Amino acid sequence: MSNVAGIDISKGKSTVSVLRPFGEVVAKPFSVGHTGSELKELADYLKSLDGETRVVMEHTGRYYEPVARFLHDQGIFVSAVNPKLIKDYGNNTLRKVKTDKADARKIARYGLDNWVELRQHTPMDTIRMQLKTLNRQQGLYSKTKTMMKNNLIALLDQTYPGVNALFDSPVREDGSQKWVDFATAFWHVDCVRNMSLTAFTERYRKWCKRHGYNFSQSRAVEIHAGAQDLIAMLPKDALTKTMIRQAIDALNAVSASLERLKAEMRTLAAQLPEYVVAMPMARDGNSLGPQLMAELGDVTRFTHRTAITAFAGVDPGADKSGTPAAKSTRASKSGPPELRKALFLVMDCLLKTMPADDPVYCFMDKKRAEGKPYLVYMTAGANKFLRIYYGRVKEYLALRENAD
Repeated sequence: MSNVAGIDISKGKSTVSVLRPFGEVVAKPFSVGHTGSELKELADYLKSLDGETRVVMEHTGRYYEPVARFLHDQGIFVSAVNPKLIKDYGNNTLRKVKTDKADARKIARYGLDNWVELRQHTPMDTIRMQLKTLNRQQGLYSKTKTMMKNNLIALLDQTYPGVNALFDSPVREDGSQKWVDFATAFWHVDCVRNMSLTAFTERYRKWCKRHGYNFSQSRAVEIHAGAQDLIAMLPKDALTKTMIRQAIDALNAVSASLERLKAEMRTLAAQLPEYVVAMPMARDGNSLGPQLMAELGDVTRFTHRTAITAFAGVDPGADKSGTPAAKSTRASKSGPPELRKALFLVMDCLLKTMPADDPVYCFMDKKRAEGKPYLVYMTAGANKFLRIYYGRVKEYLALRENAD
């Protein structure tokens, strides 16, 4: 005997409907709060039912995660389903009904009709959830950092024009950058040109030593000479210094948080089985590898290559109905935009590094040589990348399983 508890998740509470095959109602829709006591009562009730019971819910937002984890820890089979599959299921009525009770019943019917294909929620999904949360936070902090950086450059253009272009050193692990550290000490052009070359060179040498940067005599001469003809719009006073320092402090705080998020993402990603495949394929693996893993999730839940490209929204839509047939079709863009952004960053990295042995780069280079537009060969490259990635992950997991 099969029981399916369809749970329609919302903030703070859920609506549960329990059905059996042929439309038999085990329990009419009822509400459950997202508290330990009420979820424990729900778990005890579901375990008391005759036969095998499975719980099905949509993995929408973040509200479903504590419910799925709690019920799984109680020993109940839990499956979180893509909401698009639920939305497209069973639309065989002209009357549109959209209520929590109706949605719970619809989810339960979906679970009954797809009983065999239901994928069980596992503790590994908790790690993936955490990784995805960190990735979304990283995206937010990246946007904030860009805003803070642009604000600081706009202020410095009025005190020390072009100071942000003096150095091109990469961001350090603590989030600091050489040009930002330099602007902290030399926040106004008069901080440089009011000193003699000898005095500035000595101060610059001490600054490099204090911050762990390489000192160059010729670079000090170049900076001092370049500062002589610059025009500052804001005066060198306490108010201007305060504005610059506050902007620098804000940028440094966001940069440090962003680098910590990236480090945590790498730590979490290393616990997932596909880590050894994703990191080298992403080229810029330290950042892009964990992003891809966060947004793709468990690759084994896809039944074939076309399913993973459809999830990412880089699959070409079909438009062959009637005549004439369309010469080209747009990508479906049905998946998360964060995933497509990560894929395009990987494609961009491939185009810049030009690895001759990489099949995805060779494919994109061929399409580019044929005169295809940028968006076309980038999307096609992302499609091919996901197909290869899917195959390599499945192959690696099979080999690891056989080894065990």
